[in-house]
Amino acid sequence: MTLTQITHHDLDGYGASTVAARFAPVGRVIHVARYSDVGPVVEDELKRLRAAEAAETLLMTDLGLEEPTIAFLRRFATMNRGRAEGARHRLVVLDHHASSLDQLRRQNLEPLPDPERAGLLRTDLGDANVFVLIDEAHCATRMAYDQRDLYATEGVAPDATAAADLATMIEAVEALDLWKKGEPAFAGGLALDELFWDSVTTLVPPGHPWHDRFVSDLLMDAAGRLRAGATPAELERRSGEMRARLVDGLLADEPGDDPSLTARQRLARALARSDVLFHPLSDGTLLSFGLDSGTFQRVSDQVMEAGRSKRVVNVQRAGTLSFRSIDGTALDGARAFRGGGHRDAAGGKLPNGSAHSLADAIAQVEPVLNPPPPDLSASPFAALKNWKG
Repeated sequence: MTLTQITHHDLDGYGASTVAARFAPVGRVIHVARYSDVGPVVEDELKRLRAAEAAETLLMTDLGLEEPTIAFLRRFATMNRGRAEGARHRLVVLDHHASSLDQLRRQNLEPLPDPERAGLLRTDLGDANVFVLIDEAHCATRMAYDQRDLYATEGVAPDATAAADLATMIEAVEALDLWKKGEPAFAGGLALDELFWDSVTTLVPPGHPWHDRFVSDLLMDAAGRLRAGATPAELERRSGEMRARLVDGLLADEPGDDPSLTARQRLARALARSDVLFHPLSDGTLLSFGLDSGTFQRVSDQVMEAGRSKRVVNVQRAGTLSFRSIDGTALDGARAFRGGGHRDAAGGKLPNGSAHSLADAIAQVEPVLNPPPPDLSASPFAALKNWKG
């Protein structure tokens, strides 16, 4: 059964996706940076799942259940009950926020204690294929491990070494996420958190097929070193070596790789050839979404040098746009979005103020950069066009 995971863009969210990938073949992971974006993201998934012929599993971790998300849960359950018996989807929601309990109660969905596990609460939506679980005492990473039987139906399991490293990672993430400063694992959690934020968008960006593999392997490598006795300071000193080793693996079969360059410079060459990071608009401009500014600078330069486009634009979730060009048109693009700058490097702001996905970014940028021709039939003078006096 196809498995899609939607998870938070923080250490606990990536810890949960790392755990899930160790026990099940996750087909796609969507990382959501802001809880306010969860509603639009899950609505997109609901549309997709409505049209899907075969049954799928949707795993949601560490997202916080706000009003739009709870409305989605109800619509999902209603949609699912109307599907044929063998084609019903499975929805697994694993959360640990106290605010989620408040929101569920406001929506008349009272969470009830699980009879088999103290502290775990379940919400019934009238569908045996929908599991909404909340456990304030544990982080989403640990919940993804403890509740793996709900989504890992194919029986995949890590080997003994990987299992031990996974246990170390879970302990460190939980100590950090629940701010258990008195626990020995807390210092390791802080070290993992710093390594995560230093690496999550700067090398292999979200949206690229290598992204989740890179971040998960980095967290597991770091957890293995913590398990072997490395201090946070040693982990920090070895972080460059760890990243470089992972990049060596990613680029082992890449043509033209130059190991004498930095990891970021080497990756930029490979990322510039990606068919999924940059999406063409109707005028030939290539658009990317959510790239780190340094990564965008390096990759966009490689894209234009290779002749793929003369202008590129990166849209951030906060709604800022960065244009780069080799023909002096970056400034023209920025001006269309109330911005300015240099002729080949300029920036602006989305009309809606923010974007929650690549599709949302395209929908906002395309009509401004390339407005459709006016509808002459809507003119009050259209009726006079063929009139003869």
